[in-house]
Amino acid sequence: MAFGSLPTPLGEMTVAVTEDGVAGVGWDDRRRLTERLAEQGLTEVDDPARTAPVLAELADYYAERLKAFSVPVDWRLTTQVQRRVLGTLYETVPYGEVVTYGELADRSGTGVPARAIGSIMGANPIPIIVPCHRVVASNGLGGFSGGTGVESKRWLLTLEGYLQPMLDWG
Repeated sequence: MAFGSLPTPLGEMTVAVTEDGVAGVGWDDRRRLTERLAEQGLTEVDDPARTAPVLAELADYYAERLKAFSVPVDWRLTTQVQRRVLGTLYETVPYGEVVTYGELADRSGTGVPARAIGSIMGANPIPIIVPCHRVVASNGLGGFSGGTGVESKRWLLTLEGYLQPMLDWG
């Protein structure tokens, strides 16, 4: 696996890319990504050419030049159920749209209850590319474990145009 990172408005973002695709994305958690991928028998390699497309697409996303990722995804850090739920999210909820936890539970056809969908979103190893920030509660934003938490989710949904920018009265 090869690692790369880039600064974002939400903090330094690290990516882990295997020969099959991007397997991990996170804010300041390279050690955790390394450990999880090492459990899969992967060792670290220095391969900037492997990480460059992922970093470029993430940079374009944050710069509002990219609405759909095209880099391949390596699902190896997910279980079969997680893969089905996250794959459904990845394939059916485009930029600027959201789905509730309950709606995603129904769409995935897994029989997983809405509350468990939240746990799957919290364990998503590939946030932003697999857009767990687009999953909301029926009565609000719901939680978010990336970046600085719910404020990062709010920022991402504003970037995508789903939420209106907040007024600064100061």
